[in-house]
Amino acid sequence: MDINVLTIVGARPQFVKASVVSAILRQRCDEYLVHTGQHYDHNMSQLFFDEMKIPRPDLNLNIGSGPHGEQTAKMLIGLEKVMLDVRPDVVLIYGDTNSTLAGAIVAGKLNIPVAHVEAGLRSFNRRMPEEINRLLADRISDRLFCPTQTAVDHLQKEGITEGVYLTGDVMFDAALHFSCLAEEKGNVLQSLGLEANSYVLATCHRPQNTDDRQAFTQIIEAMIESKEEIVFPVHPRSIGFIQLYRLADSIERAKNIHLIDPVGYLEMIQLEKNAKKILTDSGGVQKEAYFFKVPCITMRRETEWIETVIDGWNILAGSDKDKIKQALNEFTPADVQRNHYGDGHASERIVDLLCNV
Repeated sequence: MDINVLTIVGARPQFVKASVVSAILRQRCDEYLVHTGQHYDHNMSQLFFDEMKIPRPDLNLNIGSGPHGEQTAKMLIGLEKVMLDVRPDVVLIYGDTNSTLAGAIVAGKLNIPVAHVEAGLRSFNRRMPEEINRLLADRISDRLFCPTQTAVDHLQKEGITEGVYLTGDVMFDAALHFSCLAEEKGNVLQSLGLEANSYVLATCHRPQNTDDRQAFTQIIEAMIESKEEIVFPVHPRSIGFIQLYRLADSIERAKNIHLIDPVGYLEMIQLEKNAKKILTDSGGVQKEAYFFKVPCITMRRETEWIETVIDGWNILAGSDKDKIKQALNEFTPADVQRNHYGDGHASERIVDLLCNV
């Protein structure tokens, strides 16, 4: 039986996940794709849709940035109107953003079944807005698609056992698919004057790092003092704090940190695969580092992707300057990886579970 699926996305990681799921979903079901506009910068949003050939959204709510409450409230209003109009059989949400939470709340209130991709992830840090979004979205969801056994176990400990499925990780699907396409794209290393394995790739955007002057200053100082060649695609939030904390002059004098604009997903894959190490506070980049067997230094005290740490490819350094600097200079991963994230066919399993209701 054909079903009508309303898919909600709003941020870069969700675009990546939706790209592989929607491609299969549209072969079997009717999909109505809503972009909340949570990421609205061209390099943060439209570029992803263009180069990854994600279906053009049927509707863009153009919410934009703002405080969590204000942003989520606007999404609730917009999404309620959409769901009342479209009347979907199921609402498909991804990850842990405000778009995820808003979609779950509206669908739950309207008694529309909710399917959550990346269910069961936990950092156990409730100071992270993403953790609150995950907990609430999972409580509302009817079908919970877990990327790892760890995620299944988290849900079981919380008493959630109905409608839970171990599907594997759609980000692994995407990494396998798009790493091939990335090879065909223009060489970003050449355009930046880089050689493979000669640089560290850095990303930093989480409020716990950027909004804290001491934390962000320590991170930048660790990069400078490491003497490593660092390529830093700067998130729009981060560039503002670089200016606010008066770090731009220090970065310019050091000459080892290369600030560049955010890049598309295919270029990001090229930069990840060819880096000698990755320094990040992003959950998705941690995993991609693991997929591509690049040592990762995570600027957090905890991670949802604990498997990357257990296998010795990821180290948690927080915003501690000495720990970051030591890891940049000395961290060497173990040479063991286990099959935590599936076989690259998570998207097919998810679509099977969605369409065979």
